[in-house]
Amino acid sequence: MAHVLQVFPFYLQIKDEESGYNKNLFCIPKHYEEDLERVFIPHGLILDRTERLARDIMQDMGNHHIVALCVLKGGYKFFADLLDHIKALNQNGDKSVPITVDFVRIKSYCKDTPTEKISIVGELSTLNGKNVLVVEDIIKTGRTMKALLSKLKDNEPKMVKVVSLLIKRTYRSPGYRPDYVGFEIPDKLVVGYALDYNEYFRDLNHICILKERAKEKYKSNVRLLK
Repeated sequence: MAHVLQVFPFYLQIKDEESGYNKNLFCIPKHYEEDLERVFIPHGLILDRTERLARDIMQDMGNHHIVALCVLKGGYKFFADLLDHIKALNQNGDKSVPITVDFVRIKSYCKDTPTEKISIVGELSTLNGKNVLVVEDIIKTGRTMKALLSKLKDNEPKMVKVVSLLIKRTYRSPGYRPDYVGFEIPDKLVVGYALDYNEYFRDLNHICILKERAKEKYKSNVRLLK
């Protein structure tokens, strides 16, 4: 089945009826073969969309030094590929700006239940007066991202933009939207391309749908929502 994609001005929407691709058409690590239902977004499509996001970001922010702030751990793969595309644009495009990097970790959910407190680990005071690009893997409820943006605001950066590879359609979301989105997806549990389930599946190249029985297999202190 071909992907059911709808193009919006700033992102691609994958519709609710989309089931993904047969996993046997792709290279899947043997240790995960029995845990995955389907390949939802192939690696090549992720990279192509990431290249376009890099172009859009450089068009908007490419006049001044950019601090790229990676939200760990799930954002590291998207972060690395996005910066590779931005570096290529720096070398070959009309604009060329210095890019520096920083990292932050956010902890908010444990054992399927939201905690009352969101923990943000990282030195944000160095971002004062800077143009900051926050790079996230997935936004589900938007709760943790809004908490991070509030903390960033306290440190008075010059500009803050947020790019997220994925955003979920869910009734739990208050409607927060980042500045740049790769794909809007249905409210399904997806793993791979550094998105994890209890730290497993980060080593998948593709974004995949997890089987129901695999959730029990790997379930232990799982953080489910962002």
